[in-house]
Amino acid sequence: MPNNTPIVVRGLKKSFKKVNVLEGIDLTVERGTVLALLGPNGAGKTTTIRILSTLLPPDGGEAFVNGFDVVRQAKDVRRSIGLTGQYAAVDEYLTGRENLEMMGKLYHLSTSDSKQRASELLEEFDLIEAAGRIAKTYSGGMRRRLDLALSLVATPPILFLDEPTTGLDPRSRLAIWDRIEKLVKAGTTILLTTQYLDEADKLADRIVVIDHGKVIAEGTSSQLKSTVGNERLELVLATDEEVAKTIAALGSEVLRHEDHRVLTVAVDGSIAHVKRILDMLESSMVAVESFTLHQPTLDDVFLQLTGHQATEESEEKKK
Repeated sequence: MPNNTPIVVRGLKKSFKKVNVLEGIDLTVERGTVLALLGPNGAGKTTTIRILSTLLPPDGGEAFVNGFDVVRQAKDVRRSIGLTGQYAAVDEYLTGRENLEMMGKLYHLSTSDSKQRASELLEEFDLIEAAGRIAKTYSGGMRRRLDLALSLVATPPILFLDEPTTGLDPRSRLAIWDRIEKLVKAGTTILLTTQYLDEADKLADRIVVIDHGKVIAEGTSSQLKSTVGNERLELVLATDEEVAKTIAALGSEVLRHEDHRVLTVAVDGSIAHVKRILDMLESSMVAVESFTLHQPTLDDVFLQLTGHQATEESEEKKK
């Protein structure tokens, strides 16, 4: 494998019983970058992470991590990676420091090296004051920081983050983002799955969108946004009847949101285009509660590509 491409996936397939979760996906992650893997429930995001981290065998295709085949060289892969799953994998009845020291021993560090590495990570993740408390007493944000610290005990060059900030408050999310950005600056390669599209927008160098087990789009955040249009006119309608009348008047231009009374329409940003749409709605006697003009977001991209909102649930939970 090329030295600057530590994650390479070709034609990866995986099924659970009669459900095809992955149907031949391809992706690459360049060294020292973040690739965000996006997709609706059941798209195959967590399954991809689990195969790449050797927790699941693929049914077809091939994958290489740090140059090692995830099936034939699984031990070498595991020596190259850190993994933070959707749920904090800390021992609730050990202190923060004990969790880290135990992980050091599992990586065959000496007792003194384990203690030193634990101290370094406690300081780096702002957990020094809580180091002597059992993890059961930690807040959600603290547990997540400890979980991420545990994945870094052996300073892996490649890190898999499966929805690392799910359920965290905004302050804790920002703290995790800051740690991720520092890791990337230090040269760590990261494959990130997330349901928070602003998280992908903030952290990812490249984004891959998958749906029904297939890659349906990839590129930088800017490139993906450009496929939606320059700007979006967001309409809030008064009733379901007004929604139906708007769709009838504007046709295929309309995208629907999770809130069924909110619709968006691609515009070129000109006053003339916006006025033309509003005139069409007025002539159709549509009652618009409010409207706003905004730049395209990854939410718009996601809706256009998949027809779904990003939600929080792993595909394995649906099997």
